[in-house]
Amino acid sequence: MVRLPLTFAEVERGQRLGAMLRRARGERSMLDIALDARVSPETLRKIETGRVATPSFPTIAAIADVLGLSLDAVWAEINQPQRGVEPTGSDHKARERLAS
Repeated sequence: MVRLPLTFAEVERGQRLGAMLRRARGERSMLDIALDARVSPETLRKIETGRVATPSFPTIAAIADVLGLSLDAVWAEINQPQRGVEPTGSDHKARERLAS
């Protein structure tokens, strides 16, 4: 199975997700958080650095739970449009549907 390249928007969301998780982790050890979430430390490191821009939902749910983050907060953070950048294409249409 061939995996399609990530879109620019997916890469940006992955970077915002990683930054949010790093902030929420604070001074806590990456190893401790990964073990508590039952994911590998390497997986958490890749998500935090944006190398895995589209992690699975169960993985994000487990990490968010350990960090005390609501999935609503995670969703809101990673779907923030960049300032000065107008949404385009299907992302814009999906956002309009959610807003109505």
